[in-house]
Amino acid sequence: MKYSFRGFALLLAVLAPAPVFAAAPAADAPARIADHVVRSSIAGLDVLVCPTGVREVVSFHGSLPAGDRFAPADNRAVATLVGAMLDKGTTRQDKFAIANQLDGVGASLSFNPGSSMLEFSGKCLAMDLPLVIGLLAEELRTPAFAPAELTKLKQQLTGYFQRQLESTDSRAAQAFSEALYPAGHPNYQPPTATMLAALQVATVDDLKAFHAKYYGPAQCTLVVVGDVDGPALQAEVAKAFAGWTGGVKLDPATPAAPAGPAQTSVVFMAEKTSVTVLWGQATGLKYTDPDTLPLRVGTAILGSGFTGRLMATVRDKEGLTYGIGAVVNNDTFTDGDWHISATFAPALLPKGLTSTKRELTAWYAQGVTATELERRKTNLAGSFQVGLATTDGLATALLAAVNRGLPITWLDEYPGKVEAITLEQVNGAIKKHLDPDKMVLIEAGTVPGAAAPTP
Repeated sequence: MKYSFRGFALLLAVLAPAPVFAAAPAADAPARIADHVVRSSIAGLDVLVCPTGVREVVSFHGSLPAGDRFAPADNRAVATLVGAMLDKGTTRQDKFAIANQLDGVGASLSFNPGSSMLEFSGKCLAMDLPLVIGLLAEELRTPAFAPAELTKLKQQLTGYFQRQLESTDSRAAQAFSEALYPAGHPNYQPPTATMLAALQVATVDDLKAFHAKYYGPAQCTLVVVGDVDGPALQAEVAKAFAGWTGGVKLDPATPAAPAGPAQTSVVFMAEKTSVTVLWGQATGLKYTDPDTLPLRVGTAILGSGFTGRLMATVRDKEGLTYGIGAVVNNDTFTDGDWHISATFAPALLPKGLTSTKRELTAWYAQGVTATELERRKTNLAGSFQVGLATTDGLATALLAAVNRGLPITWLDEYPGKVEAITLEQVNGAIKKHLDPDKMVLIEAGTVPGAAAPTP
């Protein structure tokens, strides 16, 4: 077995207990994250550098607008294929040469095409950051799109989508998306059959054309956190991305239609041991809207973790479900949605839905209590700050702030904003943006009394 000394060193550095920021003297004000961030435009990229007290380790996260929403209407798989081909070799070196360089220093580098953004991330020792930034730029700028690699990737993705056809969670999510959002909306999820068909006909030329149009620095963000020398990092980025042009900026999306009458949709799947339920509606809210944070806090009281009402009652007290929760979702770049998700055994589905509806109705009609609100606010603020305690968590949070159009100071202000939320704001947001009588109910699985679709 081959061992990497630097990989072992990176593991030790990650496991070593160290604060992200060195503790300030007791008489001083707490260190603010925003005070440590240096933000600048380098080679067209929006670069944020945040040196921290963690020794030797550097994490980075970034994104650019090249997600599925930009895929051409005649082939919805192209954006996914381009993102997945980035680590399959470049015009300078094949994927094995790149992997050997990363493995040799114990570094990681990955790409993830999403609905709006192509996201990328990595981690390495500080001494290896120039190498990894160079490889990041090379893979973003000059992917090879080798035909043989595309063929293998198509086979892999075909298997993935075929498994999705057998997943009650995936089938429910697709049906929920289709019920809430118009085709072309960033949160609209094309049918799996559409993606399978698109995979088969996508060509290397299609991928090259998409890459040429959408990959560039126009709205590319790079966040680097950890034991990083700011000026040195900026110089490496300037060298690696010099001359890169193009890309696009996100345009406003077509809003989802206002909720109509309640509807139920059954996706029958034979011989499944569980039924996945999604119950909710579009909210019309983006993350930056004033009512979003109060609605998120109220939703957490209903359905976040074991302290939420849904888990405490429907699962723990009544024993009707494997798991249940509620979230506000998909609102970073456009208006999002609210939903309850649950999994029931087919025989317990009627009772489970009755119990869930009872809790939803009471929460909507009566609101949350002052005691629940104070407890949840403390929990949310604490969880948020814990999430910032690692280089990876801090880089993720900084990128999220940028993508949401928020100032960097938001990371420091979040606990105070949560604390300032009132009971009236929470219960008002629930009533204003939700209505159980207009929600979509999706049931995917072996639903009692439902018939299999006719072939």
